[in-house]
Amino acid sequence: MQLLSQDPRIRVALVEDEVDFQDTLIEAVRIAGDLDLLGVAGSRTDAMHMLKTMQADVLVVDLGLPDGSGIDVIRAAYEKTPACAIMVYTIFDNETDVIRSLEAGASGYLIKDDAPVDMANGIRILHAGGSLISPLIARQILVRFRENRTSAPPEPAPRVSLSGREQEVLLYITKGFTADEIAALLSVSRHTVLTYVRRIYAKLKVGSKAEAIYEARHLGIL
Repeated sequence: MQLLSQDPRIRVALVEDEVDFQDTLIEAVRIAGDLDLLGVAGSRTDAMHMLKTMQADVLVVDLGLPDGSGIDVIRAAYEKTPACAIMVYTIFDNETDVIRSLEAGASGYLIKDDAPVDMANGIRILHAGGSLISPLIARQILVRFRENRTSAPPEPAPRVSLSGREQEVLLYITKGFTADEIAALLSVSRHTVLTYVRRIYAKLKVGSKAEAIYEARHLGIL
């Protein structure tokens, strides 16, 4: 069984200042039968106001805004609503921006060379608790990782610490329970379960259920 959201509609908000990309993203959301567009902001200021007035399931953010950085928006959205999945969709493809975005709370990172038709499916993946990263970005990070491994002595892997509730959720995931089933067992909402799933993935630095199970066993958590 896969850990997928059962909600028929996914609420989406966009933060993008370029009109052409706005139109592309709006159209991608519009033609998808399971997505609802709550709002569009074209600046950091408007985005901060939008976060106060609406609650989206998935927030799509560009980093290059006319009055500031989209990373500020990511950080504010994550602090206000941890259950909201955040996807970066930007022209910036350097490692520093990727790392800063992920540290601020983003779960996905796509560059604008990626096909916009994949946007709706990417939104679904993030909403279901997964992660998404552009192949180009992943390749750059992998190359840098390999360079660092060959140029520096190996360091002990940092110890990963899961909370008691995160460990419970992870155990249910390994047994094949869905998000709704886990929510019922723990007497919490499905959104709360998906939040735990995203935090588990972030701590284990993985992007799927299979990877989480493998990494947890490798680290001795399971």
